[in-house]
Amino acid sequence: MASNMHDTNANTLKQTQAQVDEVVGIMRTNVEKVLERDQKLSDLDDRASALQTGASQFEQSSRKLKKKFWWQNMKMNIIIGIVVLVILIIILASIFGK
Repeated sequence: MASNMHDTNANTLKQTQAQVDEVVGIMRTNVEKVLERDQKLSDLDDRASALQTGASQFEQSSRKLKKKFWWQNMKMNIIIGIVVLVILIIILASIFGK
């Protein structure tokens, strides 16, 4: 009977040890996944920072380009206005000059 109880205790101990080993394995897997996720989040954060920097540079360069083309358009409008004014002066001078 003592031998039978000893076997039962040994089996219970083995089952408990197996459960502990299983839990330890699961916990190790979970810790590895958390570390991988942390690395992925860190990489994603780096990429987001790089995108933010690129977006900021793009915004600055697009503002400069917009301003440049606005001035270029304004100069063209002034030139067209001067040409139209000269043509009007020539037409009016030819009409009233007679």
